[in-house]
Amino acid sequence: MRQRVCAGGVVFAGEKVFILCNDKGEWVLPKGVIRDGEHAGDVAIQRVRHEAGIDAKILAPAGETCYEFFSLSRRAPISNKIDWFIMQAAGEEYQVNTDEGFQEGGFFSTEEAGDRITYSQDRALIHLAYEKYLAFTKEG
Repeated sequence: MRQRVCAGGVVFAGEKVFILCNDKGEWVLPKGVIRDGEHAGDVAIQRVRHEAGIDAKILAPAGETCYEFFSLSRRAPISNKIDWFIMQAAGEEYQVNTDEGFQEGGFFSTEEAGDRITYSQDRALIHLAYEKYLAFTKEG
């Protein structure tokens, strides 16, 4: 099985979190593959900017998720490990990258994002990251 290491952002603006709808109709968080020599945090920042047009800063690690799927294009099973970061955007401005196949996106309350997000582990990640985000922003 081919293994990929990725990084992504759980991006908050105030009380809201950003999610995207991909070309399969799945609501997801922005993420991308870490290439040789890249730092996970840099990849998370770049993917959030590339996929959502959001300039955000990393506040803290959020944890990791893992999942497996069958890639039709590669005709092989893939295992993804994603390192997630809690990120903060200056505001709710965004520009969904439709060239990358994303249909829509936006900042939603954590409850609404939880209702929309496709995968249960991403739903749990959003809620855990939000608790850490609130604690971090109250301290800072």
